[in-house]
Amino acid sequence: MKRKGFVDLQVNGYRGVDFSSPHLTVEQIRTVNEELVRAGTLAYCATIITSDLHIYERNLPVLARAMKEPGIKDHLLGIHLEGPYLSPLEGARGAHAASKMRKPDRSEFERFQDLAEGRIVLLTLAPELENALDLISHLRANHPTRIALGHHLAPRKILRQAADAGATLITHLGNGCPNVLPRHDNVLFHQLALDSLAAGIITDGNHIPEDFIRIVFRCKGVDKVFVVSDAVPIAGFPPGVYETLGNEVRLTETGKVENVNGQHLVGSGCNMAQCMRHLRSLGVLTADELWQVGLQNPLKILGIPSEPESWDQFLDFDF
Repeated sequence: MKRKGFVDLQVNGYRGVDFSSPHLTVEQIRTVNEELVRAGTLAYCATIITSDLHIYERNLPVLARAMKEPGIKDHLLGIHLEGPYLSPLEGARGAHAASKMRKPDRSEFERFQDLAEGRIVLLTLAPELENALDLISHLRANHPTRIALGHHLAPRKILRQAADAGATLITHLGNGCPNVLPRHDNVLFHQLALDSLAAGIITDGNHIPEDFIRIVFRCKGVDKVFVVSDAVPIAGFPPGVYETLGNEVRLTETGKVENVNGQHLVGSGCNMAQCMRHLRSLGVLTADELWQVGLQNPLKILGIPSEPESWDQFLDFDF
């Protein structure tokens, strides 16, 4: 079944544009829009990773300004902060800089939201951090911002407390955690078992294997899974060695972005259509279910009941 395109809740950048760059401009955002739409991503959330304070002070207003621009506002649906409230521990932090992480803070987040003119729609945090549960409760009571759990090592008890406080999502389940985990008492099992948490997964063929993808769908069901690309600024570039998101990386032909000096990945070199093609190739989902996890579920998470009428101008996308 054809639709207009996909919705991606986690885009760090694309084809040379970095949403966490100190040089980000509205024109660069317009370029990202055009490139993503051409590639089948009709709408997305711009993700700012863990950064120095001055990046938030500069880029949040730039993104808010871009979201008012014709040609951008119908595609850039909001801002996703992945950090700075993440676990600094090795294995959990992934490609994020531990030195730039901070404790969750109500007043600081309120300042971020003011700078963004209320357009931060998604926050990824580590729930075991001091004040994290307080911030989750505060956001549930005062903001429409969705809370996702990611880059953490929270035990079962804390995860359940976070869900009770208002967290509803998991950021890229299967990643942002250590390569080796306890056999039974581990962060993957605990999140899979929490029915109230919808799971985001990166299905680029590099981040998680087929068996794990099948397990996620069997535990969560199609209604509670959404695909993200986690595309980085070098996504769409030819294979080679690059500097991206503060890491020296190797981009392979498959879109794998390997840290040259470590064992972790640094986002993905793939866009949503590439992720969805890989997922389709596994034969796990029907055609309707593929569109559900790549389009309808992300829209639902953002509180958008159906595809915007402005998308009618685009041709159906056949992936």
